[in-house]
Amino acid sequence: MSRIYEAVIGLEVHIELKTGTKIFCACPTDFGAEPNTQCCPVCAGLPGTLPMLNEKVVEYAVKAGLATNCEIARYARFDRKNYFYPDLPKAYQISQYDMPLCERGHILIATGDGEKRIGITRIHIEEDAAKLVHDDRYGTLIDLNRAGIPLIEVVSEPDMRSAAEAVAYLKKLRSIVLYAGISDAKMNEGSMRCDVNISVRVAGEDKLGTRIEIKNLNSFVSVQRAVEYEFRRQVAALEAGESLIQETRRFEPSTGRTFSMRVKEDADDYRYFPEPDIPPIILDNAAIKRISASIPPLPDERRRTYMEKFGLSAYHSEQLVLERSVSDFFDAAAALTEHRQILASFILSEVLRYMGEGDAISVSPAQIAAIADMLGSSRINGSGAKKLLGALWGTEGDPAELISALDLEQLSDRAALAELAKRTIAQHPNMVRDYKIGKQSALKALMGRAMSISGGKANPEILRELIVLELEGQ
Repeated sequence: MSRIYEAVIGLEVHIELKTGTKIFCACPTDFGAEPNTQCCPVCAGLPGTLPMLNEKVVEYAVKAGLATNCEIARYARFDRKNYFYPDLPKAYQISQYDMPLCERGHILIATGDGEKRIGITRIHIEEDAAKLVHDDRYGTLIDLNRAGIPLIEVVSEPDMRSAAEAVAYLKKLRSIVLYAGISDAKMNEGSMRCDVNISVRVAGEDKLGTRIEIKNLNSFVSVQRAVEYEFRRQVAALEAGESLIQETRRFEPSTGRTFSMRVKEDADDYRYFPEPDIPPIILDNAAIKRISASIPPLPDERRRTYMEKFGLSAYHSEQLVLERSVSDFFDAAAALTEHRQILASFILSEVLRYMGEGDAISVSPAQIAAIADMLGSSRINGSGAKKLLGALWGTEGDPAELISALDLEQLSDRAALAELAKRTIAQHPNMVRDYKIGKQSALKALMGRAMSISGGKANPEILRELIVLELEGQ
């Protein structure tokens, strides 16, 4: 009999901070600039240069720690992490090792079994490396624009047990960062990227398995697929009697597989030692209190408000707060309608379908509130609401006027719908026969035909009731 295994997952998330200049020099941090136009001798690691810490980086890192319930160190320092690689001009990275800025935090995620607390081991500050560009003609080139971009690394506890939980954690962390205003967290641009540490063990055991790291995942879909594949791979290896080694692997999106890169390093391999050129970070209670006061309401606070004040479900509330722009939009629209539950459902199911990653909502809160009112009063149905949204997107049109212009008014007259029900049933005797022998799918099919005949304008609740009455009366 095959054993049952469980995954043990922790994430290391690198987040670029949204500062105007780099962490140790005055070079700008604009994304997409021409290669090597935003660099200086400090970025290039030239001999004789000295780093000077950007105070805003410390402020933003403290914000991240407070927003994730961490303890903030009153004394922290920088260390040199030594390794040789072409994207690291100095042959070391300035980071934090044994005295990080933030420790022992947590965030809450929503799961199918309710809320789950995911521990955060530490948040530390470090500089980003340069970017390697692989060119068929010239070989591997280096772009120093990214060298020295300020990062925080958020290291979780190994508290996640599935790909779904890992994605939920990553989404929640991203939403917290966005609310705090410390990063744009655009995974497609690399300003938020993730390393996954995963091991497997027999369910119920306490001993951890061999930890394997998957590097540089830059989308939620990649995290989901990489974890699912790696879990299957490790389980298959153990079931076959093979031994797993601690290693670093990469995920290939085109195949959905992970591939070995190198044997995993330990801290000793990096020969950490205190950075001699940067003074320690010393914070007092007044400074931490001042930074705390600048943090706006965070996702969990808004989620509670939605559930308690508007009666939204835990799921709808969690989805609304993941993106601050969406939550702000909902708040503005909710102030204009009493149908908050309909509003939330319509935003999540329809409005977000029109948005790509990073795109704006191209309708106004007033327009969406009007659609929610019309749905709530049964003036239009779901099909009409979708058509109306499409017509309004990117325009300043009046929803009430467009309903008439597009002939979207819902048909709720019982006499007219009763005739529609009879007509549909008469045209489809095979479906009626299927219904009579207990096939519930036949009712759905009849509803589809009737809605099609009405041009999608029929009130579906009344129509369904009348079709059932007609069928049962035969």
